[in-house]
Amino acid sequence: MVVKSKIKQLAALTLMVSLSSFAHSNQAPEASVAESKISFWDLPALKKPFIDSTPTNKNDGLTVGHLNANHKNNENILALAKQLANNELGDYDSLLIQHNGELIFESYYKRGRINLPHFQASATKGYTGLVLARAMQLGYLTMEDLNKPLVSFLKDLQPEKFVEGAEKITLHHALNMSSGLRFTDDQLTEFRENREKYSGLAQVQAFLSLSEPITEKSQTIKYQGTDPIMVMQVIDAIVPGSAEDFIKKELLDKLSINNYTWRNDHSGLPVGDARASLTSRDMLKLGSLVLNDGKWQGEQLLSSDFLTKATSALSQTNEDWQPKSFFYGYLWYQTDITIADKSYDLTLTWGAGGNRIIVVDELNLVIVLTGHDREDTIFDQLTNSILPAFINNKAI
Repeated sequence: MVVKSKIKQLAALTLMVSLSSFAHSNQAPEASVAESKISFWDLPALKKPFIDSTPTNKNDGLTVGHLNANHKNNENILALAKQLANNELGDYDSLLIQHNGELIFESYYKRGRINLPHFQASATKGYTGLVLARAMQLGYLTMEDLNKPLVSFLKDLQPEKFVEGAEKITLHHALNMSSGLRFTDDQLTEFRENREKYSGLAQVQAFLSLSEPITEKSQTIKYQGTDPIMVMQVIDAIVPGSAEDFIKKELLDKLSINNYTWRNDHSGLPVGDARASLTSRDMLKLGSLVLNDGKWQGEQLLSSDFLTKATSALSQTNEDWQPKSFFYGYLWYQTDITIADKSYDLTLTWGAGGNRIIVVDELNLVIVLTGHDREDTIFDQLTNSILPAFINNKAI
């Protein structure tokens, strides 16, 4: 047994040495000024991937540590990094791991840059939920308010034009993707191709006027952008000033997140279902906030009651592309992963291309992945490679 253990340790160290050839310096790759101004899709791929098991302290609010290469399970993490570096798993741009409050592994591939905000796609939906949790913590909303009709928060709508049952949509329904709104493909195309017309309250008015009637049967989970878009409209209605200012001042500034974009619709409202961009390190901060029940550096930023609901398994997802084991809470996913006959509760926000923040409360673990992979089938390999290293592992 001792011999096998030493062989495994040697293998891990050998793999670490081989990975060091991918990192061309001890500095994570940064986008130049010129690169920061071009489209993500025009950004040149890194000449060499960057893999670091001893991340650098950037004085950005993150505490750093190191990945213990001697631990028996860490060779799986290093092997995963090598596969990403060798383009064996798809088009992914970064992988970061935080354990026990320390960033212990940081890597960048292809179009990944430490200082360049990466598009988040639908991971933005989870961030919209966190903004609402901040509004609740500040007293602009209560848990009881989640069961009120969504339209009760919004003024200047024309209820006489609503479809039957529109008043049945509560904020809870919108957060859980179960508003009951249903549209034809032609209507969805109309919304997408006429964003100037369908923005702000006009967009919500259109949703509530052009949908099929809202019924108990229709108010089941359906993954769609309409619901988080309406949530963002409610946020804008209940907070002082604008939702855009509130997001910056009351959430992102608190986390020292200042290198980001969150695009607005034509009315000036941040888009609730997509279109945010964050650096990988800043994604890690949002994951830490969820892991710590809404606390950041000792301050309770988010409502813990809301987070408990948001990260629970309220409804089972039912889209063909969503894993059968996935559930939906309030704009966040929940799933259970079984490793060595033990089940672990995972919470995540997930966007197209492979963008994810994965939180494992029991292991005090946050995983960040960014990418632009069309198929994005890495989830099982990601969790099976990383989680075992932190189970019954007190040495890291």
